[in-house]
Amino acid sequence: MKKTKTVIITGASSGMGFAAAELFSKHGWQVFAGARRLERMKELKKFGVETFFLDLSKDDSIETFFRQVLQKNDDIDVLINNAGYGEYGSLEDTPIEQARAQFQVNVFAAMQLTQLLLPFMRKKHKGRIINISSIAGFLYTPLGGWYDATKHALETLTDTLRLETENFGIQAILIEPGGTRSEWLETALKNARKNTPKNSIYYSLIDAFDKMFSPMSSKRSSQDLAELFYQAATVEHPKARYADGFSNRTVIWAFRHLPYSLTDMVIKKLMK
Repeated sequence: MKKTKTVIITGASSGMGFAAAELFSKHGWQVFAGARRLERMKELKKFGVETFFLDLSKDDSIETFFRQVLQKNDDIDVLINNAGYGEYGSLEDTPIEQARAQFQVNVFAAMQLTQLLLPFMRKKHKGRIINISSIAGFLYTPLGGWYDATKHALETLTDTLRLETENFGIQAILIEPGGTRSEWLETALKNARKNTPKNSIYYSLIDAFDKMFSPMSSKRSSQDLAELFYQAATVEHPKARYADGFSNRTVIWAFRHLPYSLTDMVIKKLMK
């Protein structure tokens, strides 16, 4: 009898996580979805998705979530660390406690879940850890320093994980979305205004940030990204990185290869 594939997806109450949980379930996978907003995942239950409360800002909530999943099935094929948010604001104005919270959710929580799951994957000599980064993992923008730094960190950690675990049959994969139609931009702008007082010398950057990113946020849907998640989880020989779309791949190439003087100039021009 063919084994049912299993996947854990965090941040499944909206956007890419919700769409991925639905898609994997429709393909016959057993899906364990976690998020703080349980009520937003009710719709997933009709597809057979098993939903759990998960607050990635708290270590004990992460451990409880993991134990609950193991009680259902301890043979997990794929972990998708999708949850994350944008704590935008200038480096000077953003309170350090907010920056720490950003790293906790976007980086440390993902790695904590990874640490919990790796012994089980290593025992069966297979599994995939898919970390959802961003094109921000290669670039930088005013007001985005703390968020961009979390994605840079996640990129390095995933690359390191890939080398450390490949001999155990475990594959570590990065997905780098760009602008998507989701709540992400709204949250990022809300946080930028929260973290930047109106009398701040950096406050004028918020409108510039909105004008630069709003057109990008409508290009790809959450369903498009869910398909990319599924591809990374199922293709026989996955790539180390999946950038979503030609324009995003072009941006990543530019920030990898062009001199900083030129990329600085482009960013400043876009922010005007």
